Amino acid sequence: MRVAILGTRGIPACYGGFETFAEEISTRLVQRGHAVTVYGRHPFFRRPKLESPYRGVTLRSSPTIMHKYLETPLHALTSFLDLWTQQFDTVLLCNAANSPFGWLVRLRGLPLYINVDGIERRRSKWNSLGRLWYKLGERASVCFATKVVSDAEVIAAYYRERFGCDSAVIAYGAEPKPLPPGETLRAFNLSSGQYLLYVSRLEPENNALGVIKAYKQSGVTVPLVVVGDAPYAEDYKRQLREAAMPGVIFTGFQFREAYRELRSNCLLYVQATEVGGTHPALVEAMAYGNCVVANDTPEHREVLGDAGEYYAFNDFDDLARRLKTLVASPELLKRYSSAASERAKNKYSWDVITDQYERLLSGAT
Repeated sequence: MRVAILGTRGIPACYGGFETFAEEISTRLVQRGHAVTVYGRHPFFRRPKLESPYRGVTLRSSPTIMHKYLETPLHALTSFLDLWTQQFDTVLLCNAANSPFGWLVRLRGLPLYINVDGIERRRSKWNSLGRLWYKLGERASVCFATKVVSDAEVIAAYYRERFGCDSAVIAYGAEPKPLPPGETLRAFNLSSGQYLLYVSRLEPENNALGVIKAYKQSGVTVPLVVVGDAPYAEDYKRQLREAAMPGVIFTGFQFREAYRELRSNCLLYVQATEVGGTHPALVEAMAYGNCVVANDTPEHREVLGDAGEYYAFNDFDDLARRLKTLVASPELLKRYSSAASERAKNKYSWDVITDQYERLLSGAT
């Protein structure tokens, strides 16, 4: 197959879950003999910096305006128009926010598979126009997709109940590549097994502020490492810095070896998100054998099962108590670590996920 993957910031992955998804899926499809092109984005009137091919994947970039509300839809439009100049057999689109222009792909006569992500319009970072666009994106996904793809049964149920749409359910994957403590831990003055880890974009629904407050309340003495950033959330990030205390370490975005090193050596991991389907950071935590304590949402229950600890939904007093208990319980940490690793290996392997997408894109499912 000649496959186009659209809707991300491109690869190599250096932003978030969809970028990692595009890299992991595209490189594996190439290894299986398919020709894959991944679209990225760049500002208008600037040359894109592409080192194509990347691990056998052809890279293309289309222009957009780097603005909170314009970046994604404009990139969708320009990448779909560029699609008309290329030869593909099938298109995989990431994020329902890109879907309102999906008719351009169908007009081109190509099958279009849309991974809709979570229910993004529920995030408070969007104003009424942003929420309206995401609402339109949900409906457009149902109208224009050859098949809608949900990454969790919870999201599939939403599309089934709201739109009568029977979507394919394909989760996110993870491939652990553990690293011993090294340069990254030294840079942040950390010791292996002696820090708590939180990973997410720093946006309100991901609850970094609640995690910091719970950490302070818990009295835990090992550091809390906050990995992540957000390009359009300066006010919220300022709140985080003001709430932080000695022991809270902000690393910004971390990728590849640095990220793997932080994952490989933490004492436990906190998954505090409240919106979305299968969260990449949660699956990765499980794959690396992190002991996980998660916000009690249906999505997290679906992914983590009984392989971790839960705190009552958005109850950060409860999180503080659980952090204190877990840090003081080496046997419990070890048991959850082993259970999480085994569950990830059985359910969330990238090779298994690629099998499912390969069948989907070929029209076999």
